[in-house]
Amino acid sequence: MLERRKPLDLLFPLKGNASSRSDDNASSPMTTLDRVRAGVTLAKDAVKAVSVTAMEALREGASIIGIVGEKNELVDPFAHLDAPIWSEKPPAELYKLAYRYCEELTMREAGNFYHSFKYLPDEQRLAMCAIYAFCRRADDIADGDWADRFPGSKGTLDPEAVAYRAQLESLQEQGTILDEQAYLNKITQLFFFRKKLSTCYGEVHSTDPVFLALKDTVNRYTIPRDVFDDLITGMEDDLYNNRYRTFDELYVYCYRVASVVGLMCIEVYGYDNPMAKKYAESWGIFMQLTNVLRDVGEDIQRDRVYLPLNELERNGMTEQELDGKIVLNKHWEPYCRHYAARARTYLEEARALLPLLPRRTRYSPAAMIAFYDKILRQIEKQQGDVFTQRVKLNKFQKISLAAAVYLRHRFLPAFLDPVWGALARVGLLPSV
Repeated sequence: MLERRKPLDLLFPLKGNASSRSDDNASSPMTTLDRVRAGVTLAKDAVKAVSVTAMEALREGASIIGIVGEKNELVDPFAHLDAPIWSEKPPAELYKLAYRYCEELTMREAGNFYHSFKYLPDEQRLAMCAIYAFCRRADDIADGDWADRFPGSKGTLDPEAVAYRAQLESLQEQGTILDEQAYLNKITQLFFFRKKLSTCYGEVHSTDPVFLALKDTVNRYTIPRDVFDDLITGMEDDLYNNRYRTFDELYVYCYRVASVVGLMCIEVYGYDNPMAKKYAESWGIFMQLTNVLRDVGEDIQRDRVYLPLNELERNGMTEQELDGKIVLNKHWEPYCRHYAARARTYLEEARALLPLLPRRTRYSPAAMIAFYDKILRQIEKQQGDVFTQRVKLNKFQKISLAAAVYLRHRFLPAFLDPVWGALARVGLLPSV
């Protein structure tokens, strides 16, 4: 059986005999790298603020400002502003516009995710869209070609950005894996992305619609900053690492780019039992481990290998085979089965999250879990062939799964849960 453990001091101890914190109040000392990242803030008196007159003009025009262009592209409604912040609280109309932008972005970029929370109450649905938009933009910077906007900066030559980059590099064990220009561009954008995040926890308000909506979400649901900072750290990791030697190393990466998203979401869903945090962490690990297996073929084309190298070696496989030849290796399918079995130990804990959430919001994580469980089953059905074509759900599968999840977790009485579970085990109902 492959390793399944929870390294370092993250949140709660999980199955697998790994040591970690035993309570919610204990914490590891901040490292120098943590302090460098945590020190990124946007000082109120160090930036140009949009005038009250400009805010009034925007307020009057908010109803006619579009977020979709003539070519059906998504348009930043505040792109014409040459300042990074409002020093005064913007009017409610601008918050609505910012949320509309985030929802449109989510519908365009994340069919799976939007299907999983489109039936939430309006306020919570929009909050989830703001969280998704933040995560999407961070990923687009690190792993795509998104050009983020930060008015007033000097780009890669900005003194603050240069100083931050120098501190970061001095604390890394290795240099960047990218070419110099791409690296400078991405690390600078992520630095300013952190600065915009700081507006969500300060007195000023970002003129970026994603961060304007996120600030409102953070305030409504009291989401701690560290989960957002951790996600940006995960994006920075992608600029320095494209190989993971052990499962422990992969777990830390999965925590930063996926578990923290679960920890953001449960604050919106609502919970009373602190064990919800443990299970939200497992939820993220399950989904990211599934992503890693599904995307092996695409990742190797980008010179990235997320599968632990020591596991490949122990099973008689090499990363050179990951271009698709590995499906001919007799060890690949057994490895995929063991990999899926390990992922499902986290799935088991992710499902334990659902009873801890209110019925009106339980549907959302249940749908995401069901989507990814279906993807993992499909990979197993294809004997680990994730190279011929991308494993994904079609529209009918998404809608039918979403409907089944909504029926079970929103309306089915709790005493009938065992009946549904029994029928799902024999294939008469979907496992949701």
